[in-house]
Amino acid sequence: MIRRSWTQAASIEETLALWAVSLREIKKRIRPLFNQDRVARNAGLFLEGLLGAEQRKTGWMRAEAAGDPGPWRQQAILGRRDWDADGLRDIVRDYVIEHLADDDAVLVIDETGFLKQGKASCGVARQYTGSAGKITNCQIGVFASYVSRHGHAFIDRALYLPKQWTDDPDRLEATYVPADTGFATKPKLATRMIARAIAASVPFKWVAGDTVYGVGDIEQQLRQAGKGYVLGVNSAHVFNSWGKRRSISGTAADIAATRRSSDWKRLSAGDGTKGPRLHDWCYRELADLDAGQFNSANDGLWTRGLLIRRRIADGDLAFFTTWCPAGTTIETLVAVEGHRWAIEDSFETAKNEFGLDHNESRSWHGWHRHVSMAMLAFAMMAVIRHHANPPQPKKTQRRTTAKAKPVPPRR
Repeated sequence: MIRRSWTQAASIEETLALWAVSLREIKKRIRPLFNQDRVARNAGLFLEGLLGAEQRKTGWMRAEAAGDPGPWRQQAILGRRDWDADGLRDIVRDYVIEHLADDDAVLVIDETGFLKQGKASCGVARQYTGSAGKITNCQIGVFASYVSRHGHAFIDRALYLPKQWTDDPDRLEATYVPADTGFATKPKLATRMIARAIAASVPFKWVAGDTVYGVGDIEQQLRQAGKGYVLGVNSAHVFNSWGKRRSISGTAADIAATRRSSDWKRLSAGDGTKGPRLHDWCYRELADLDAGQFNSANDGLWTRGLLIRRRIADGDLAFFTTWCPAGTTIETLVAVEGHRWAIEDSFETAKNEFGLDHNESRSWHGWHRHVSMAMLAFAMMAVIRHHANPPQPKKTQRRTTAKAKPVPPRR
């Protein structure tokens, strides 16, 4: 399946060639995960099913596309074979970084819901999900997306287990949850993903996330790692400044209410489907700190700040705690926050085109295997898109030589 919206610059023939080469490379990379050639072939067919044109990526649909009489071989990939889903996750991450790496990249953390019926699927519970905009019966997955100027793709994932699951050994055993898996908040899952990215030497400069991930251990972790951040906080979060000419103290909402009209600047957080995503923004520097006290490898001052976004249509406010090298402009911070849009787009695309939410397995391993395969399909197409749409060469001004005027003879 090749969609022209993904590969606008390359011809159909060039894109098909890229697709064929990429699929062969991907299958070669994942082959060591499987003990038998037959299982590896089935995994390749599973991947092709996710990449296929079928609207629903169910076991029966994938089996039909693969020419199987039933979904059993497809289901076996998720639940009956012993292979390492985390190994596949690492392959996806390395593949993405190999092709999309950039030192100024942003690691975006966010979650999405997987609507479910019943109570048997691992992690399912009545809980809030932004996917539905309400409390409903669902699973929640926390994801890390790598966003650079070359493109964006998922590099990590984790299934969130509510306390009613981690406090129920029978449910954990029935869905094959590893014995050492205890309760972990969504921010805790995020810190583990960030730690894995840092341990794998993933190049990124910033981390962005919404209010679920804006306070606590993540801030300290990123300061110690020498990474900047733009993380959402709620309106009641308290900020205090020190060492600045204009003192600031109070909740985020109170601080926003005291801003003058001249403090706001209309900026785009990046281009969306309908053009520039314009909002009014205000940035307040709160304190300049020696980064060396957090990370001995860092030099110079870093600034802790508050970034406020105001929606033009109705004045609705959003607040972000920031950490960045001193002198960082508001335009840079707005651009970093705008990178969060990429993971929202990724969720929509991965669900609509690559079957991210079409998992029929109820087990812990089944969820992580299915989601990792969907991440792989998404990553492959992101890389194809990058190579099929090379950046335009910089325009160079043509030098023109004016015709010399004849010099009149001297008299």
